[in-house]
Amino acid sequence: MSTFFYMLLAFVVGILVGWFIWGRLRGELDSVRGDLDRTRSERDRLRADSDRLKGELDASGRARADLESRLRDTPSAKAGADKAATPAPSALMPTTSAAAKAGPAKPAAAKKPAATKTAAAPKPAAKAAAPKKAAAPAAKKAAAPGKADNLRRLIGIGPVNERLLKGQGVTTYAQIAAWTAADVKRIEEVLNFDGRIAREKWIEQAKLLAAGDEAEFARQFPTAGTASNS
Repeated sequence: MSTFFYMLLAFVVGILVGWFIWGRLRGELDSVRGDLDRTRSERDRLRADSDRLKGELDASGRARADLESRLRDTPSAKAGADKAATPAPSALMPTTSAAAKAGPAKPAAAKKPAATKTAAAPKPAAKAAAPKKAAAPAAKKAAAPGKADNLRRLIGIGPVNERLLKGQGVTTYAQIAAWTAADVKRIEEVLNFDGRIAREKWIEQAKLLAAGDEAEFARQFPTAGTASNS
C-alpha cells in the first residue's frame, strides 16, 4: 500500500513539475513572438525610410536637371537677343550714306529717307523679343516634372512598379484615384498583376493622398510611406 502511495505522489509531483516547465516555456515562446513582431515593425520602418530617402534622391536629381536645363537655356536666350539687336546700327548706315550722296543740292530729299528708316529702326527690337517668348515654353517644360507625385508612398508600389506606371503616363495620385475598372484591368496587364490593385487598395490610398487627407491616410494605412516621402 505504501509503495502505491509513493508512486501516486511521484506521479502528482511529476505533473506539477511538467506544468511549471510548460508555463516557463510558454512564457519564453510569447516573448520570442513579441521580439519577432518588433523586428518586423522595425523592418517595415527601415523600408519606409529607405523609400523616403530614394524619393528625396529622385527629387534632388529632378531639381538638378531642372537647374541645368535653365542654365543651358539662359545663355542661348542672351545670345539670341544680342544677335537680334546687332542689325540695328547697320540698318541706319544706308540712311547716312544716302544723305551723303544726296549732297547739299537736295536737303529735303535727304531728310525724308532718314525719317523713313529711322521710323523703321525699332523693328529689330521686336525680333529681339522673340527669343524670350521661345525661352518661356522651355522653362515651363523644364518645371513640369516637379508636378509628379511620389507614387511609392502607396502600399504595393516600389521602384519597379513606379517606373512601369510612369511608362504608362501615370505620375499623380489623382490619376490613380480616377481609375475605372477598364483602367485597372489595363494596368494589371502591364504590371503582370491579378487583382493586386484591389487587394492593396491603390485607388483608396490615392484618393486620400490626392485630397490631402494625411491624417486619415495614416490611420487607414499605417505601414505606408509618410508625408516626408515626397
